[in-house]
Amino acid sequence: MAKEKRINPTLTSNNDTGFGTSATSYGGRFVNKDGSFNLRKEGLPVWERFSLFHSMLNMPRWKFIAIVLIFFHAINLLYTFIYLLIGAHEFTGLIATTEWKKFEELYFFSTETFLTVGYGRVNPVGTLANFVASIEALTGFLSLAIATGLIYGRFSKPRAFLAFTKHALISPYRDITAFMFRFTSYKDNHNLTNVEVKVNLSLLQPEDGNYIYKFYDLKLERSRVDSLPMNFTVVHPINEDSPLYGFTPEDMQAADVELYVLVRAFDDVYSTIVQQRTSYTYDEIIFDAKFIPMYRESDDRNTTILELHKLNEYKKVEIHEYKKVEN
Repeated sequence: MAKEKRINPTLTSNNDTGFGTSATSYGGRFVNKDGSFNLRKEGLPVWERFSLFHSMLNMPRWKFIAIVLIFFHAINLLYTFIYLLIGAHEFTGLIATTEWKKFEELYFFSTETFLTVGYGRVNPVGTLANFVASIEALTGFLSLAIATGLIYGRFSKPRAFLAFTKHALISPYRDITAFMFRFTSYKDNHNLTNVEVKVNLSLLQPEDGNYIYKFYDLKLERSRVDSLPMNFTVVHPINEDSPLYGFTPEDMQAADVELYVLVRAFDDVYSTIVQQRTSYTYDEIIFDAKFIPMYRESDDRNTTILELHKLNEYKKVEIHEYKKVEN
């Protein structure tokens, strides 16, 4: 359990973060690196909690493509087996001489019907086969409409397209130190304006014999920029007014430190507000380091080059003697 660490008594915690305070009710970090909440819901049936539409809109691209392909092949296999049960005698144009070739021809007939292509060599002639084929054509038409809507929704969904550093740093800052991380917009011709940053700190602290989580809004050197053409280094000075004042790496681990980051901005392309989240836990904070500049002048000296591959690069600096807070 965390050891007691004295916090400036003038600091007040902010309990409006949406997270509770009980130290025994949480597992792991509050927010994942990708911005999703580290949370699983239980207590209601899956069909009441699960939204296929929202899941398909928000899942990774590779998973979306995989599900579409699996669904396409699975439903056509289902209809192929139905056609085999009906019997090949209810179709005309089959030239198969083996059972496998018959399966193959009926499978491709199913895909052509599902996609309403209809090449024409294989045709249903029996009543039952025609009925099943008509149901499959309707199923395919509706499936294509749904897939088109999902693809458009994923394609047109406003996103911040921000890349954050993998680690946050405790770096020299003027005559003190500061907590720092940086982020940038990595898409070409993607303009964000009125960019606002908010950082919340969670600390495990003793209170009335129990350990609870308390949350603090960190004061930033700059919490807003008018536009984001380059990278933005977020700086929280660690002075006597900071809840991180005097913390060592061991203190951060004992207090289960996590910093929750929220960035909101106006997207000129979609004319709407976009946002992105991430977080840094105590083991993702590096002491005595500073970021390496990630931009340079072009060879012809007419353009500034933003080197995105340097976003996470930093260098160690001389060990700083951090001020200690008396216990």
